[in-house]
Amino acid sequence: MNASEARPTVSVVVPTYNSAAFVGATVASILAQTFTDFELIISDHSSTDGTWEILQAYAAEPRVRLLTLERSGRPEHNWQHATDAASGTYLKLVCGDDILAPTCLERQVEAMQENPGAVMVASRRDVVTASGEVVLRSWGLPSLVARVGGRHAIREAIRSGTNPFGEPACVLLDRMSLTRAGGWDGSFSYVLDQHTYTRVLLQGDFIGLSEPLATFRLSDTQWSQALARSQYTEVVDFHKTLAQEHPGLLSRGDLFRGRVRARVLSYARQFAYVTLGRKLKTPATLVETAALPPALEPAASAAIS
Repeated sequence: MNASEARPTVSVVVPTYNSAAFVGATVASILAQTFTDFELIISDHSSTDGTWEILQAYAAEPRVRLLTLERSGRPEHNWQHATDAASGTYLKLVCGDDILAPTCLERQVEAMQENPGAVMVASRRDVVTASGEVVLRSWGLPSLVARVGGRHAIREAIRSGTNPFGEPACVLLDRMSLTRAGGWDGSFSYVLDQHTYTRVLLQGDFIGLSEPLATFRLSDTQWSQALARSQYTEVVDFHKTLAQEHPGLLSRGDLFRGRVRARVLSYARQFAYVTLGRKLKTPATLVETAALPPALEPAASAAIS
């Protein structure tokens, strides 16, 4: 971006890794937003399934920038690589298999601009299988559809034992608040997103929107699924560390309730993955047939929180 060019209101960043089966629909849903003052930065983590070749179809789109990163085995490295290239006032990270509703940016930017002092807005989302079958509708934010203080939002999340805010596609962040928080923190890999949200929310208020503005896709390619068995330990360690780093933020009761809920939800999530079975199977995608971009129109359609 030239110095003379105005910075976009929103930077949408998409970290990809072996996302060939879904990335076309993801990008199409972003480019079809009713809110158009955004840049789209896509960083590919050295995919081996043809993702990079598919992305070349978008190289001529003025709002799109394509980046690559040598494979490191750490998702947060690619998340941060894309984020470091962003220049917008707000930042939205969308994983390479998720979908935004057409009005997602419009509604979330409006919420931010109407609420000075807010550093994060999130919406509910639909959860679908790899093939697009809806598993859960309008999921998340059970007690957070409102404007609340950031510390209150953090406590509610810890008590829930999970990430009620949802995956990054559900969330819009104040970019400078994310920068002050140190960026995407992968200290606890399973709760990479929630850990980072927490550091942002210590700086300001949270806004929860009731409508589902994103679609989160469950598939066998997700690194979060591979970590499902160790998630309980990570969640509890994250809670303990947060309490130690910020005395007075969490009570013993908050930690106990969060620990119990995390245990129950860990079993429930593993059961869901087993039950869904084949529905999580990523469809085979041939590069030569997938390389053409989908029509730029609204597309249909970390773990379930």
